[in-house]
Amino acid sequence: MSVLVLGIGNLIMTDDGIGVRVVQRLAEGFRFPPGVELLDGGTLGLDLLPRLEGVERLLIVDAVETGKAPGTVMRLEGEEIPLAFRTKLSPHQMGLQDLLAVAELQGNLPAEMVLWGVQPASIEPGMELSPAVAERVEYLVDRVQAELAGWGISPG
Repeated sequence: MSVLVLGIGNLIMTDDGIGVRVVQRLAEGFRFPPGVELLDGGTLGLDLLPRLEGVERLLIVDAVETGKAPGTVMRLEGEEIPLAFRTKLSPHQMGLQDLLAVAELQGNLPAEMVLWGVQPASIEPGMELSPAVAERVEYLVDRVQAELAGWGISPG
């Protein structure tokens, strides 16, 4: 089974970097079996298209505009994911929406997709996460691990 854990976001735009920070934390603290790739997707958008080839399960972590309180965590799956990016939070999200659309057209859309998103407090220039989002990093790390466990994947 091929699994891609994709952290999306811009590290110099405060809370927009949450997805990348979660993937970094996973890479620092855990080892995953062959077939599981952790990827800092940054703001690459369509440049990530080749990375989806052969991926059966895709798990995305990103900041998502929900209209709820900062730090609110949400889980979406399948066709719900592109809908979450209709409200544009940052430029990379249009790229992610396009990425999934083109992957589908090419027949490379993973069979199973899950998004763990967090409502940002700020997407202003800056290197630090807001307190409301920073306190969700470990929770998201746990949620990603639980999601992977549900797919039969345990980190070492």
